[in-house]
Amino acid sequence: MASFAAQTLFLLFFTLFSAFFIKINGEFSRQSINMSTKRMEKVTRLRFYFHDIVDGKHPTAMQIIRLPNKTATSFGTTFMVDDPLTEKPKPTSKLVGRAQGIYAFASQNDFGLLMVMNFAFSEGIYNGSAISILGRNAVLDAVREMPIVGGSGIFRFARGYALAKTVWLTVVHL
Repeated sequence: MASFAAQTLFLLFFTLFSAFFIKINGEFSRQSINMSTKRMEKVTRLRFYFHDIVDGKHPTAMQIIRLPNKTATSFGTTFMVDDPLTEKPKPTSKLVGRAQGIYAFASQNDFGLLMVMNFAFSEGIYNGSAISILGRNAVLDAVREMPIVGGSGIFRFARGYALAKTVWLTVVHL
């Protein structure tokens, strides 16, 4: 039997801006055109679920920096991740990509993470493309906003923000 597994599901709504327009249908994405006086921009909204598993037989997040003394907020604890991104909340639902990068507990006062993450997509026209996030994730807040600082492939020069909402969380003592 597998050990106690902790899974954090993040419902991420991404709004991306770039200079290209491509129309696509489906549950995973929706795009529209934003007309401005300077130029036309494409807005892409992606909705998927982020599964962060820190223990059990097949963890997707591995602690790479352990602290000699525990703190109330796990300050300094750092993880390397390769988490599945799925179309629905169930971990067994259709895989649309991977969240790959590092997150670290960066606050001494609350559970604030520094997220350095690429969301590499493997579905449809997004296959081989990625968006990059660099920012704070206050994990206990109902909704968190993080900046999108770039991307690759169809998301080259992406800018915008990601909204994350925890759907399910099991606390594991680090």
